[in-house]
Amino acid sequence: MSGHSHWAGIKHKKGAADQKRGLVFSKLLNAISIAAKTETNQQFNPRLRTAIEKAQQNNVPKDKIERAVKRASEQKDLEELIIEAYGPEGSAILIEAITDSRNRTISEIKKILSDNNAKFGEQGSVKWAFENVNSDDGIIWQVKFKQEISKETKQKLQELIEKLEGRDDVQKIYTNI
Repeated sequence: MSGHSHWAGIKHKKGAADQKRGLVFSKLLNAISIAAKTETNQQFNPRLRTAIEKAQQNNVPKDKIERAVKRASEQKDLEELIIEAYGPEGSAILIEAITDSRNRTISEIKKILSDNNAKFGEQGSVKWAFENVNSDDGIIWQVKFKQEISKETKQKLQELIEKLEGRDDVQKIYTNI
């Protein structure tokens, strides 16, 4: 329950909204840091320019964007990961993540996968079902071979995707469904 005062109700709603906004900000700022690793000047780095534009569209404060660009040149390197997995009924899942701790992220994603009857795949075991394509959002993975699954399985897969997206280091998730 919210409590009995007007402020108590507002506090709970604001807290939930701030948490969602913080998760979006974190993902966008990590994407900016990764893009800025190669070149910090937006004029010469279209990936950085796109990431900054996306952050601005989501009302990320300018100082946070500048800090993310600056963070790219610090010692604590962020790393891009592409994690391959098999979901319900053998559906292919590609997970793009940005992390400062590769082992932590992989083990946490493995835990989410195993809790949802999905399996961690070896490098290259799922990628064959996708191809890299240039788009307005940068390089994305497009499905080569779609797979049909039951409605019940689709629901389970959607729940798995929601749990994975709840992690701030997971950027994008692609499936062959």
